[in-house]
Amino acid sequence: MEMSDSKHKPPEILDVRKLIVDNSIELNEERDLDKLIEKIGDAKYVLLGEASHGTHEYYTWRMKISKKLIEKKGFSFIAVEGDWPDCYKLNRYVKNYPDSGDSALDVLHSFNRWPTWMWANWETVALGEWLRAHNDSQSKGHKVGFYGLDVYSLWESFDEVIKYLEEKDPTTRKAALDAFNCFEPYSRGEGQEYARAARMVSLSCEDEVVNLLTKIRRHIPTHNGDPEDIMNVRQNAQVIVNAERYYRAMVTAGPKSWNIRDRHMVHTLENLMEFHGAEAKGIIWEHNTHIGDARATDMADDGTVNVGQIINEEHKPEEVFSVGFGSYQGTVIAGREWGDVMQVMRIPEAVKHSWEYELHKLEAKDRIVFMTESMKEHLGEREFGHRAIGVVYRPQYEHFGNYVPSKIPYRYNAFIYLDETSALHPLHTKPDGNQMPETFPFGV
Repeated sequence: MEMSDSKHKPPEILDVRKLIVDNSIELNEERDLDKLIEKIGDAKYVLLGEASHGTHEYYTWRMKISKKLIEKKGFSFIAVEGDWPDCYKLNRYVKNYPDSGDSALDVLHSFNRWPTWMWANWETVALGEWLRAHNDSQSKGHKVGFYGLDVYSLWESFDEVIKYLEEKDPTTRKAALDAFNCFEPYSRGEGQEYARAARMVSLSCEDEVVNLLTKIRRHIPTHNGDPEDIMNVRQNAQVIVNAERYYRAMVTAGPKSWNIRDRHMVHTLENLMEFHGAEAKGIIWEHNTHIGDARATDMADDGTVNVGQIINEEHKPEEVFSVGFGSYQGTVIAGREWGDVMQVMRIPEAVKHSWEYELHKLEAKDRIVFMTESMKEHLGEREFGHRAIGVVYRPQYEHFGNYVPSKIPYRYNAFIYLDETSALHPLHTKPDGNQMPETFPFGV
């Protein structure tokens, strides 16, 4: 620890850094994760964060943790901050369903929603191929799944529902077409046209999509088919309902659309747990702003909730374990505006006395920090600026809006600090240009 000039530092800074050292271990190689796996214990929900959507090391260390959880503790699935229809394609591949693709590269290369780099990257290809190899040695009921939790895939979910019902249930297909036709006057974008129209003329497709979901829930269980295929169509119908709610809410001020989105992700997660049975365990990959408990940040000031908060509120403390991630400097993949061409950007050094700055001052070593009772007692009420980089990033302005005031020991159960990180490796050279709705100041 950097203590040689201690006589020039205020006592509170020395105390913070000593406390962190006393409650952390250095992270140099994969076996150093064993202490983290031990701390996770018998948790059923393990939430693995990231400080950006474009950092190589966040993906690779989450993969290493996930492999250990799957091999040592029997976790059932990985659920990510991605679209359900796209991620279900990778789920089919890793479980070796018929006609599911020749490789994870082929499957992921078809992901074309901006920001494409979030899942269409070589790091996720490696995860997909590892899951496929692991699952090849497992019985049908023990294959590990890969699913998307997000709410954005309105049109893609419509396509999947209509395609399924065309073959399995022509009667219910009429309800799907009625709902689809309600949206048809608006472009197949991200829902902004529908949202604006809903606000200006008070129209709504709510009745049509709720009717569709009701009929699917009533009729689908009678179909003679693959249980996971049935779960897939039910989930796509749920996406349609919540996407309609999300887009109507996004044109209003306040946290309503964010809360709809995160509650949808929790609902999806609970559906996955139910589908995988009483002993199910789930690994969740999302941005820190989703998995770190919102009650320990300024998000709580305006009533914003998130996945981490809801899961912690609904389950026992020993059932939930969240791990935040962050770094001091490096490079990242992002765009300078919505729909912009992806590019490698330089992440500047963290601002003075931020959480990342204090960790950097501990000899600039990678480490795992455990949020023990001692950390909560002595550091729990202190707020640190904690960096959050979204899919839209302007490094020159990051000091003015990319730090979330956080009570770190209450936001996470552990934190993985990586002193310098690098940009991940996208499969596409540029996105397709589709616009994605702004959901939060950090674009996460």
